[in-house]
Amino acid sequence: MAQQRLDVVTIFPEYLAPLDLSLIGKARRDGLLDLHVHDLRDFTHDRHRTVDDSPYGGGAGMVMKPGPWAEALEHVVAQGSAGEAGGAATTGAGEPARVPTLIIPGPGGERFTQQVARELADEPWLAFACGRYEGIDERVYEWAGERMPVRVLSLGDYVLNGGEVAVLAMVEAVARLLPGVIGNAESLVEESHEDGLLEYPVYTKPAEWGGRHVPDVLLGGNHRAIAEWRHEQRVQRTAERRPDLLPPAAASTALVDLEERVATPADAPDLQVLTRACWAPEFARYGMFGAGEEDLETVRAGIQEWDTRVWRRDGQLLASFRVRPHPTQEATWQIGRLMVAPYLQGRGLGRELLAYAESLAPEDVGTFWLNTGAKSTENLRMYKKAGYRVRPGEGEFPGTVDLTKRRSPA
Repeated sequence: MAQQRLDVVTIFPEYLAPLDLSLIGKARRDGLLDLHVHDLRDFTHDRHRTVDDSPYGGGAGMVMKPGPWAEALEHVVAQGSAGEAGGAATTGAGEPARVPTLIIPGPGGERFTQQVARELADEPWLAFACGRYEGIDERVYEWAGERMPVRVLSLGDYVLNGGEVAVLAMVEAVARLLPGVIGNAESLVEESHEDGLLEYPVYTKPAEWGGRHVPDVLLGGNHRAIAEWRHEQRVQRTAERRPDLLPPAAASTALVDLEERVATPADAPDLQVLTRACWAPEFARYGMFGAGEEDLETVRAGIQEWDTRVWRRDGQLLASFRVRPHPTQEATWQIGRLMVAPYLQGRGLGRELLAYAESLAPEDVGTFWLNTGAKSTENLRMYKKAGYRVRPGEGEFPGTVDLTKRRSPA
């Protein structure tokens, strides 16, 4: 399993002690996270270990000096380059050089969001620079930018005493997305901000407490009704608490808004078009699945061999999947052709389709199975977050991988 390296430079190393606690601490102990904290004062050369000075042009406060920062970051790069962290740069001589992406928290940076956290979780090596006082000398940003990618990130529109609090928040948000850190990967998919909406309300035993009852829909065992209720609650909660998030999220389409039915041979032409539209980006980007063409007879045969579901609005086919008991693997539910019209992708419909496809499995099914392109990074990310794991070797078709997930006990 890949390991992410994190380096933090600060004048208060003890501030980062909470990263030894809870799931992040466990991830460090399990070798999923390689965290190194560096004291900026170790890179000073006077007896007072001075890291700041008064600002040119006057003004209140002090500014962090460029010299210690340059030495500290050079030390970080040298240490990490000698280890296992992945890199992505080239030296002047043309030889590969390992460098981190440098994150500098600051109120003048781009907003740190869940999307940014996902982007950083894909980086093999991150370094964080914790500023203090009135900030870091501007020349450090320019100097660092010539040597490594630099991103200035802000937690929000307020000012903190230093970057350490922001780094704690960012590291936790990023690290929990790494494979293996969160025990139940499905929980990552349903969290607030994952698709622009806040999380739905959650309940546990007892069903009645203090005269307050758990909503009946959660006790009935109808998974589709539960999914619809949760979606409605997310929209309602977002409208009440974060209406600024609602316009882009409300523009998305949910399965409950579409007309669903079992496909018939008459749906074959539209299914053929939808398949081509969904696979075309895969052909162009990765050169997968050979020609990727299926004639109408093949599509019609698939409708007969699978339980194929289609979703339409105003007659237009927008989404589909097909399911069946796996023909060769006992107690296995095969999920295939999970497709969403390209202009609706990225709005959470794929996750809804996957959950619904799983809910159709008979009670004796113990394993869910699906197949996708070996290089389909977006699909693989979604499936892994839903708890699926890639099986070793090539998948059922050339250029693909098979993924499976054990069914959770009822």
